[in-house]
Amino acid sequence: MNSMAESHRLAHVSEDGLRQQTVLEHLNGTANLASGFAEPFGAAAQAYLAGMLHDIGKYSDAFQKRLAGGEKTDHSTAGAQEAFSMRQLEVAFAVAGHHGGLPDGGAKSDTESSTLFGRIKKTAIPDYSEWKKEVKLPDETERKHFTDGFSTAFYTRMLYSCLVDADYLDTETFMNGGPAPRGGTQPPEQLLDRLQEYVAPWWDAKNELNKKRCEILRACFEKGVTEQPGLFTLTVPTGGGKTVSSLAFSLSHAVAHGKRRIVYVIPYTSIIDQTAEVFTNILGEENVLEHHSGSDAVMEESQSDPDTYRKVLATENWDAPVIVTTAVQFFESLFANRSSRCRKLHNLADSVIVFDEAQTLPLAYLRPCVAAIGQLVRYYGASAVLCTATQPALEPLFRELASGLILREICNDTADLYHFFHRTNLHNEGELTEDQLAEKLGQAQQGLCVVNRRATAQRLYSSLPADGSYCLTTLLCAADRKRLLREIRTRLQKGLPCRVVSTSLIEAGVDVDFPVAWREEAGLDSVLQTAGRCNREGKHPVADSVVTVFRLSGQPVPQIIRQNADAARSVWRNFEDISQPQAIEAYFSLLYAVKGEDALDQKQILKGFNETMEGRMLPFATAAERFHLIESCAVTVYIPTEENRELLAALRQRSGGRSLYRKLGQYGVTVYPEHLAALHAAGAVEALDGEDWVLTDTTLYNRETGLALDVETGKAWMI
Repeated sequence: MNSMAESHRLAHVSEDGLRQQTVLEHLNGTANLASGFAEPFGAAAQAYLAGMLHDIGKYSDAFQKRLAGGEKTDHSTAGAQEAFSMRQLEVAFAVAGHHGGLPDGGAKSDTESSTLFGRIKKTAIPDYSEWKKEVKLPDETERKHFTDGFSTAFYTRMLYSCLVDADYLDTETFMNGGPAPRGGTQPPEQLLDRLQEYVAPWWDAKNELNKKRCEILRACFEKGVTEQPGLFTLTVPTGGGKTVSSLAFSLSHAVAHGKRRIVYVIPYTSIIDQTAEVFTNILGEENVLEHHSGSDAVMEESQSDPDTYRKVLATENWDAPVIVTTAVQFFESLFANRSSRCRKLHNLADSVIVFDEAQTLPLAYLRPCVAAIGQLVRYYGASAVLCTATQPALEPLFRELASGLILREICNDTADLYHFFHRTNLHNEGELTEDQLAEKLGQAQQGLCVVNRRATAQRLYSSLPADGSYCLTTLLCAADRKRLLREIRTRLQKGLPCRVVSTSLIEAGVDVDFPVAWREEAGLDSVLQTAGRCNREGKHPVADSVVTVFRLSGQPVPQIIRQNADAARSVWRNFEDISQPQAIEAYFSLLYAVKGEDALDQKQILKGFNETMEGRMLPFATAAERFHLIESCAVTVYIPTEENRELLAALRQRSGGRSLYRKLGQYGVTVYPEHLAALHAAGAVEALDGEDWVLTDTTLYNRETGLALDVETGKAWMI
């Protein structure tokens, strides 16, 4: 390597060894990309500096030897130390973490390299001084200044996103011998035209219900243009057509105010397919990217067409006009510290972000979630829409955590809307035995019953007439749940017997319409979501469309929702109609007060960033480890079927990668450790490398009811 000229210090060598990229070329390419990514939120200068510094450690002889097959060497600490010496703290964090993830800041006394302060003190790094001979840095780079730790951390993560995405893309371009196929999508202006063409036949509505839906739709189109960017609520009662109306607001707002993309955040994977399908039908498949744990775009070795490749790349950094994702993917990315999760975050700047079923924002993380939404709106040019039929009372939290933001309602006169869309008669039955409940449901030609426990659902189902009865729980794999839902919808439409016992998975957004329903005691939002599956299209008299709330004898409300049920009882005592907006607001206000501030930030995420604990600062890695919307040590057991025989064979052979897991996800059932242990002790499951589990005793899985966990009798079901 001594014969190498200074300008030939290399960053990358192509896989065939025929092409080389110098360090300077890579620094310039990354810096220019990162600067462009950060322009929308005023961080172009710092992003450019981060790009120029991130790989200066590659100027060392040790790294050059590494390219020729030598030992691994630290090349990111060098740039972090230079940035820190320039008092560019945010840049130092981004550069230090551009491979291994954003570290905790740590304390000034740290000597371990796991924290930023420890990295800054590190002396055992190869000499990289050659960089000064050809890298020209800006004379001075202005820093962004925030008054609180959380805002500083959020900005640092957005800056980090710009750097790592730029680093990936510049490296990818070199390795591929040219830019990857991107684009191939339409801008918001053309998508708005497609939506307007799609809804054009609706304006000539013949009945009062569709006329009212058109009023909501028209208001969304108009408000998208007239309202300035900011924070919005879209409160549309069930049956009001909020999915298409929210898209109307989002696209018209994007066109009128220069927003770059629409991001839909949906709470459950059980309804994400439904929403993505609607948008795809309207806007075209090439313009809609569905991204969650079960649908990462992947490319098999045999596939090399540009369309597939484009979708893979868009999944990684959300470079698409319409993104449909889950709350887990969205919020866990916002609090992540790894490059793979964070590289897409900068694309949230200048976008319209719709939070569907906003009442489902998890209480244990409500404060950090609200704070993150506030950051995106205040500092990153985003407009956010809280969209639901049961609007949570979040205005006080936004006032506290995002000072200056005002919630604006998109629909006019929501109280009148609720009166118009009033479709059910809510009745509090009091206490019922399981036998009484089964008898009532069994007498109904068509009816829905939602209960709190999967064991309850299984027992009730076993007591119902065989013809037209269904049980929906997460003990069923996704493929069977989808199959049963298709059957349920068909029977409902044809007027055939159809009695469904379900856990809460059916409540949020699942498009079904029953004439009557029952709901075990729970939070008010859950009760009203069940009511939203009853007389949805207004085909029956309100007086006959009864939603019965009951308490099961000898079964207390599960601890996890006990306070929700208590708050619902309190509201029921004070409001004659608990479905009206004032009752819903009172419920959420009471629930938040009862929970208390600490319970709304259970893992102390905000406190960790805003409070200096023993001199330590900005705990990126710690927060990422703590922030998990789904707190579970559960594992997936794959159910063998005729359809997945080849997939399971590939799993046993350890071939297939992400694509295999995405396809197998349709056949997985989640179980908890104690249940897995019981299955394993009985020889009912097979462990593959200790990570993946396959059910071997297929008699324990019923395609109508799911996985039985009493391995001796097959009659006891997981709770």
